[in-house]
Formats: sequence, structure tokens, C-alpha cells
Amino acid sequence: MTTQTKLPKIGLLYLDYVLRFFDKSNFKGWPDKIETVVYHWGNDKARFIAEVKRKKIEVLIGNIPATAYETFREIARALPNVRFLPSLDSQFSNKSKENVTHFCRKYKLPAPHTEIFYIPEKARQYLAKAQYPKIIKRSYGPSNYGGYFVHKVDSFEEATSLLGEKKYYPVYVQDFVPMEADIRVMLIGHKPVCAFWRRPPEGEWLTNTSQGGSMDYQAVPKSVLQLATAASKVANAEYWACDIALGKDGKLRILECATAFAAFPYIRDWIGQYLMWLLSDGYFKKPNIPLYNWEELGKIDSRMLRTMRHIGFSSYTPSQDAGELFSQLDEQSFPILDTALKSGEEWPSEVWNLQDNFVLNAKTMPAKALQLIPAGDEQGVDLNSYQAPVFDEAQIRMILSGVRGIGEKMLDDIMSTFGAHGVVEALNTDPQKLCAVKNLKDKKLEKIVEHWQSAHCAYPLVP
Repeated sequence: MTTQTKLPKIGLLYLDYVLRFFDKSNFKGWPDKIETVVYHWGNDKARFIAEVKRKKIEVLIGNIPATAYETFREIARALPNVRFLPSLDSQFSNKSKENVTHFCRKYKLPAPHTEIFYIPEKARQYLAKAQYPKIIKRSYGPSNYGGYFVHKVDSFEEATSLLGEKKYYPVYVQDFVPMEADIRVMLIGHKPVCAFWRRPPEGEWLTNTSQGGSMDYQAVPKSVLQLATAASKVANAEYWACDIALGKDGKLRILECATAFAAFPYIRDWIGQYLMWLLSDGYFKKPNIPLYNWEELGKIDSRMLRTMRHIGFSSYTPSQDAGELFSQLDEQSFPILDTALKSGEEWPSEVWNLQDNFVLNAKTMPAKALQLIPAGDEQGVDLNSYQAPVFDEAQIRMILSGVRGIGEKMLDDIMSTFGAHGVVEALNTDPQKLCAVKNLKDKKLEKIVEHWQSAHCAYPLVP
């Protein structure tokens, strides 16, 4: 390593009682000491932050489980100079299936029609009139745990009986999509590095191998890889996995997506190689991972694959004869890409942590302050067929700029934190959320709310 190359101080993030995704050996060749920091749950936030600072860690690598996600949102804000890999925004879908739905909805990614209810009576009303079968899932946490928290119900009676027993909250309901199979795609730097089919046993609908499903690696369609790549790119995820359903109607739909997934050790090594390249300003080489490598590696017994480490591939150099060079072999538009560090928060908890923020006995808002926003639990609204409401940022800026004391800098901070849709949602439900913006205090908030209520009708928002 040249003296000009300064590498960031890496720390591996671990949590008590949680399986470790990475080990120092996944970063083979990293010349500097790799620190480890362990979060002990309970009242451990302050100690954890102090340890990261004391060890002068600049990059903290590791997945965060659903039950600690919101705590680490707070930790990340307390460590503004530490880069989390994956970012907290990339891990938004890890927390819950509801978050997966919000993610797919925002970026217009195909997914099964979904309804989410925080008010039990609304769930009951919907289920009483719904067409069956339906799928009811436990929303919290990214994993189905082998499908044991995913239920198919064929009638209103079955649905109410299930919810009475399981007490799932919120109530997360999807249309049942008859599937040929689903496909798990794993990506590194937005490039597919492994993909395989999971097929249900004869006469069954769950594809999980723990429930009798089978798997194979052959002939995964390019359209599936393209959809998984598109999801990875909008998530800005350094590594990513998608479960994509192939319906009997021939359509593709995203079932799950997250940075937390089960992977063979050699895939974790590839992720480590990618992150070393990403963090070293080119000192380490970008890994070369041939497309469709999984078709050949999948021929190896899985008991062997679980123990194989540090599998590498050299770049293909085409042969040359008589001065002629065939150079049309490429990666079929699936290169490994940089995932640039983004500033700000795309999914701030003040807006999107509905699991904790929602209060059933909500406070009464003045009628003129309410704006009807199409929601997933409204009758007749198809999550994947109607155009999600698009709020005009210019209109929001025009309204807020009329508030005395709100300058361009604060406007930029508000819009980068919440976005136009988030501002409207906060003003209509809980204006106090806006105080997450630096220097926006109660007096300014009071002026914003007053101006919003008076100007709201003068500037109707365009859905």
C-alpha cells in the first residue's frame, strides 16, 4: 500500500443473540486492524456510541435486526461522521413487510396488492367484503421464518379466527397470487451474483424448502434479474436480496427485499471484496463475478458450498487471431456498480415509523387542516394499479416560503428530510414531526401550521 492511500477505520457491528453475517476473514487482505463493537440491547445506546467514538471507527458494517432498527436510527444521528454499511435507508425494508410495501409503492415496483390496517374495525370491514383467498402475514421483521408466519385464509371466518389467535398488528393483508414458483436473487453492487428457483410441492402453495419446496439454479429469466437490479438501485444497497414471484398469470411481483438474507460463506466473501474496493478509492480491485456463475456452482453439493471460501474468478480475455478480436462478450448490462454515499435521510422515523408513531386514539384535527390522501386501506384502491399520489414540491415550497422566518436553507432541510408527501402527511396528522429539522422550533412550527391551514385551500395539491 502506498503512503498516499489512507484507508478508513472499519468496525464490524454485532448484536448479542443475533447471528453474525460478517467475520474479519470476509475482508481478506485488509491491512489495518478491523474493530468490533457489540450492542448489548437494553439501555446500551450511550455506551455503544461512546465505544464507536473511542475506537475512532469511520465505517460500521453489519445488518441491524428489525427490533433494533429504530434505536440505530438514533445511533446513526448521534454518529454523523460514521458511515453505516448498509445505510439505514437501505435497511428500511429489513424492519417489516409494511416497509417493503412502502418501498415498492414509492418506486412503483410490482408487488401483490396489499392492505395495511392500524384500526382493527377498518380491517374487519375490509375483510368482511373482500374476495378470497387472501394472505395474512406478520408484518414485523423481514423474515417469514420458513413461512410459519404466512397464512392463507379462504373466508372471512378464517381470517377473523386467525387474527383472534395470532393478534398480528398491524393487520397486513395481501391478495393471494397463484405462483408457478418464486426466485431468490442476491446482488452485490446492483449485480446479480446468485439466483435460484424455489418451487412449491405438488398441490401446495408455499415454496419454502423447510415446507417441502424444491430449488434449482437453472435458467433464471433475465427479466427477473432486471427487476431485482432495479430494486437494488433505488434502495442504493451495497448488497441486497429479492424474492420475486412468478405468477401463473406470467407476471412478476416482489414478495420480499432486504439487505438481511441467508448466504453461503463465499458470497459473504464477495461482499467483503466489494466493500474493500468501495472503501479503498481503487486500491483494492473490484471483484469479478461472472453472471450466471450460480448455474455451475449450483451443481456442487450444498454441503460443500457451505464450507467453500474465497472463490475467485479472473476476467475473461478473448483470444485474438490474425489481428481480429472478438469483443462483444459483456456482462449483459449487469456490471458491478459503486453505491455512492447519500446525504440526508430518505425514510426518517418521524414520518415512516408508523409501527411506533401510530396512536389509535388520534387527536382531533380541524377539518380544514385535513387533506384526503389515498391510503392502502381504502376500499377499491389497488396498490399496484392506481398512481400513487404525487405532491408538487414547488407548491409545498411556495406555501412554506410564505411563513415568516422560513428561509431557503430551512426549506431545503425540510424537503430533504421529509419530501413533499412527508410534509403534507406530517402537517395533516402530527405537525410536531417537523421539529426533527434543525432550528425548527415550536414557535416556527406554530406559524407553519397556521399558514398551512389558511393557505391549504388556496393551493390545492395535485394527486
